[in-house]
Amino acid sequence: METGDGKSTVLDEEQLDRLAGYGEAEDVREEQNLYSSGDTAYDLFLLRTATVDVVRNATAIEPERLIYRRGPGEFLGELNLLTGQQVYLTARVATAGTVVRIPAHALRRVLAEQVDIADVLIETFRARRELMRSAAGSALEIVGRPDTAETLCLRTYVTQMLLPHAWLDATSLSGRALLRSTGTGEDDLPIAVTNGLVLRRATPGTVAEALGLTYHATDCIPDLVVVGAGPAGLAAAVYGASEGLATVLLDGCGIGGQAAKSARIENYLGFPQGVSGEELTRLAMIQALKFGVQIFSPCKVVGLDLSEERRPVVELKDGSRIETSTVIVATGAHYRRLDIPRWAEFEERGCIRYAATELEVLRYESQPVAVVGGANSAGQAALSLAARGCTVNLVVRTADLGAKMSAYLADRILAHPRIHVRTASTVRHLDGDETLTSIVVTDAAGESERLDCRGLFCFIGATPESDWMKDIAKDDHGFVVTDSRLPPGAHEAPLPFQTSARHVFAVGDVRSSSTKRVATAVGEGAGAVSSVHAVLGG
Repeated sequence: METGDGKSTVLDEEQLDRLAGYGEAEDVREEQNLYSSGDTAYDLFLLRTATVDVVRNATAIEPERLIYRRGPGEFLGELNLLTGQQVYLTARVATAGTVVRIPAHALRRVLAEQVDIADVLIETFRARRELMRSAAGSALEIVGRPDTAETLCLRTYVTQMLLPHAWLDATSLSGRALLRSTGTGEDDLPIAVTNGLVLRRATPGTVAEALGLTYHATDCIPDLVVVGAGPAGLAAAVYGASEGLATVLLDGCGIGGQAAKSARIENYLGFPQGVSGEELTRLAMIQALKFGVQIFSPCKVVGLDLSEERRPVVELKDGSRIETSTVIVATGAHYRRLDIPRWAEFEERGCIRYAATELEVLRYESQPVAVVGGANSAGQAALSLAARGCTVNLVVRTADLGAKMSAYLADRILAHPRIHVRTASTVRHLDGDETLTSIVVTDAAGESERLDCRGLFCFIGATPESDWMKDIAKDDHGFVVTDSRLPPGAHEAPLPFQTSARHVFAVGDVRSSSTKRVATAVGEGAGAVSSVHAVLGG
């Protein structure tokens, strides 16, 4: 369906006519802009006789650039049509003619009603976004120091959200040139530049606001608000929207949760060769957008107003309130840290990681590193780092590597020549000046050893993100209690995944006694939607 430049197979005449039936024909003149970089929204354009150039506008350091040309029988548009992101490119008429304008609400109908056309549109949108991530990356430019936590956080966010961008090291020639042209300096890093707007000390939040990704209220009260966009939340959103529920998905950090940070998931059904958490997240996000899910991230949820049982209200950090019919909580958990001296110092400098995505692994290629933890996530991180030439010390608190790790992973790790397993051991000290250079590990007998280490990857569990749910029943560790585990009298016949509040459900790692597996999280998210329908129909 796609050529190398992201160009779709031309729709046949019958499909073109069906698609045109959802819009209005209009004549366009040469040099007319159908939409421009920086616009907050635009329509799908079906080209009948006109030819259109899609260009990336000139930047402070680069001239205008033609990305691709579209002609009769083709259409304009990419994922921005579904995400609500600010427009990155400009569509300029090269040859006057006729187009059919299909507005956003009509496009949603096309995706729901015309399956064959929807398949072409979605795949083309996806391919064009991949093209834009390289060819049109300078529509969003990020400059920073690669060894800082702030820069990594920002780069991780734009990658998770599929945002086309160009990354420039602040010490490179191009990085210094952009700093000069924008009048910024070292104290302003990281900076982000988009459509002439310069964001100093940029964060995921400020970039999201500049690109139109922060929450904005609508007149429609959603049937379902999903809080948390890990596998459980994404599954809930996909199943909810595909079954006709007006669905909003919120996440405080980025899409994918902890799963997005996994270098490789090998035991997820349907992926015999494994799949990276980032790729799985990307596919799930596109699927959610296809069914009409409204995604807002970063969007920090700080409270839940349950004063009206049938109308819970989700409260956001910026003061916004989202009234809804039901809520599915999938906020997961946050990473635990070791209580040892200088942890916060090296964490701030970016030497301590809680994920092993491609970005993080590439930074430590062929260097000595340490991985702390004994579960699957730690094992996958160790293997990914070793595959990049790293010498890996895997530090495990228990005496048995297989106690919490899948057998296939443990066997592979024990056989790997670059991975050294240290069971019944703990990290006691971190050393280095400007950056981490070594760690001290102590075993069960009290013997200590200093190990070369440039980066420490920590996978020692998490605590639930549930503090914002003040009036919801939790267990002694703060995990949300659901269905059969609810206190007596909470509900006459609790539904699966139902919390102590009738219209609120919990799935995934935030739920008490949940199984920490991607497949289980996806199943819970999908299953909770059935309970949502039961409540809405009751």
